[in-house]
Amino acid sequence: MRFQDPDIKEMIISRMRRIEGQTRGVQAMVAEERECREILQQLAAVRAAVQGTIQVFLEKYAAHCLLDIENKDRAERERIIEDLSLLYRRT
Repeated sequence: MRFQDPDIKEMIISRMRRIEGQTRGVQAMVAEERECREILQQLAAVRAAVQGTIQVFLEKYAAHCLLDIENKDRAERERIIEDLSLLYRRT
């Protein structure tokens, strides 16, 4: 998917880098045998960051798919809606 706005692409990449850093931090915490509560708190933060990124990405994907929906026939519109619904349920 190509993003119409390069700032959105950079924002998603930035979020992914932050998530990568968080997961490396959790790995270090496990290796250091830190308290379970601390590790779980950081894992919850990673999960929240991933969910936020999924939400932004899904919103942009939906906008991209729906951008010229009026130019599509009924079957194609139904396929797009079904696809978006399935993606939403998976997240």
